[in-house]
Amino acid sequence: MSGSLRGRLLWWLLLPLALFVAVSGALSYQNMQETADLLQDNALLSSVRVIGEDIDWDNGNIVVQIPPAALELFESPEQDNVFYRVEGTQHRLLAGNPDLRLPAGLSSVPVFYTTTLDDGRRVRAVAYVRQLFDSGRTEEVTVAVAKTQRSRDAMVTRLWHPQLIRLFLMLVLAMSLVYLGLTFELRPLMKLKDDVADRGPLQLEPIRAENLHFELRPIVDAINQCISRMSQQTATQRQFISDAAHQLRTPLTLLDAQIQFARQRGGHDEPLSDALTSMHTSSRKMTTLTNKLLLLAQAESVTPSGVQDQVDLTMVIAGVLEQLIVLAQKRDIDLGAELEEDLIVIGDEALTTALVTNLVDNALRYTQPGGCVTVTAQRDEDRVILRVVDNGPGISAEARSRAFERFYRASSDTEGTGLGLAIVREIAYRQGGTVALAAGAGGIGLVVTVELRTGREETRTVDKTLRSEA
Repeated sequence: MSGSLRGRLLWWLLLPLALFVAVSGALSYQNMQETADLLQDNALLSSVRVIGEDIDWDNGNIVVQIPPAALELFESPEQDNVFYRVEGTQHRLLAGNPDLRLPAGLSSVPVFYTTTLDDGRRVRAVAYVRQLFDSGRTEEVTVAVAKTQRSRDAMVTRLWHPQLIRLFLMLVLAMSLVYLGLTFELRPLMKLKDDVADRGPLQLEPIRAENLHFELRPIVDAINQCISRMSQQTATQRQFISDAAHQLRTPLTLLDAQIQFARQRGGHDEPLSDALTSMHTSSRKMTTLTNKLLLLAQAESVTPSGVQDQVDLTMVIAGVLEQLIVLAQKRDIDLGAELEEDLIVIGDEALTTALVTNLVDNALRYTQPGGCVTVTAQRDEDRVILRVVDNGPGISAEARSRAFERFYRASSDTEGTGLGLAIVREIAYRQGGTVALAAGAGGIGLVVTVELRTGREETRTVDKTLRSEA
C-alpha cells in the first residue's frame, strides 16, 4: 500500500485516540445523565416527604396542606411544571392532580418512576405510602410528586458540554503534538531521502547511517551493501576499459607505423595505396577512440570533488590553444580567447586540460571553415565560468538532451568518437562542477558553459585576446 508514511502513522495513532475520545464522551454523557437523575430524584424525595409530613387529622378527617417549601425545591430558570397527588384508601383523591398515575405495589419505601400525563408530557415521579393513626384508627395515604424534565435536561447539557469541549481540545492538542513529533522524528528519513535523491548516477558512495533510528539502519545497511556491489562492478568495468585501452595503444601504434611503411613501399600501385590510406585512417580513428576511452576511464576513477589541487585555468587554456592553433589555421577558423588572469580552480591539472582540449577540439571540428571559436573565462563569486562559443551549425534543442551520452553524435558529417562531451561532463562532475549547452547569439552556433570551483578569493581582471592568423 502506498501513501504518505507520516499520514499513515498519524492515522494509526489518531484513530485509537479518536475512538478513546468518543468512548470517553459517551461515558461522560451517561455519567452526567446519572448525576442529573440523582439530583432530580433527591429533590423529588425531599418534596414528597415534606408533603407527606404535613398530612394530619382534623376532627376525624384527613387534612392535606401543601407547604410552599415543598414546591420551592423545583424552582429553576427552565420553569418546570410540578404535579402532586395525595390519595386515601379506596383510591379516594384527597389533593392534587388526578392525571398523575401511581405505580403498582407501593409501600412505605419511596418508589421512583417515569410516567406520562394525559396531555402527553413525560414526568419523573416518586411515590410512597404513609400510615396515619388517629384514636385507634389507621389509614394509609399515598403521596406522589412529579415534575417535567426540562431542568434535568438543561443540567445534563450544562455538565456535558464543557466536558465535550475539553475532550475535543485534548484531541486537537494530541493531533498537533503527534504531527509535530512525527515531523521531527522523520527528519532523518527525509534527510536520507534527500541524500539519495541528490546523488549523481555514478556517485556510488555508502549512505551515512548516523542519526538514523534503530529501525531504519537495517534498510540503510542493505542499501549500502547494494551500493558496494554496484561500486565493485563499476570499478571492475572501468579497470577493464582502462587495461584494454592501455593494451590496445601499443599494437595500434605499431599498426599505424607498419601501414605508413607499407604506403611508402607501395610504389605506384594505386589500389594498394588507396587501401593502405583507408587502413591508416581507420588506425588513427581506433587510436583516438582508445585514447578517449582511457581518458574517460581515468575521469571516472576520480572520487567526486575528491581532487583538491589548485589549477591555473588561464595557463591551461593558453596551452590548449597553442596546441590546437595549427588545426584552427588548417580549417581557416578564427580561434581566440578572452581570459582573466589568475583563474585558479580546484581539480586535477591533467583532467582540466583534457576538459578544455575536448571542448575546443569539438568546436573546431564542427565549425565550418571561415568560422569563429572563442574561449572565455571569468570569476563569478566562488565559481569560475568557462565558455566555448562557436558560430557553427550548433546542436538542436531536441539533441542537446542526448549530447552528453557516450558515442552519441549530433552530426555524421564530421569525424569523431562521440565521447568528447561525455568526457567533459564526467571531468566537470568529478571536480565539483557542471556543464550546460545553449544556442549562441541569435540562435547561431553553440555555447558550452562549464562552472568550476575556484581556489582563490581574489583575482585581478585583465582582458586578453589571443587571435590566430588565418
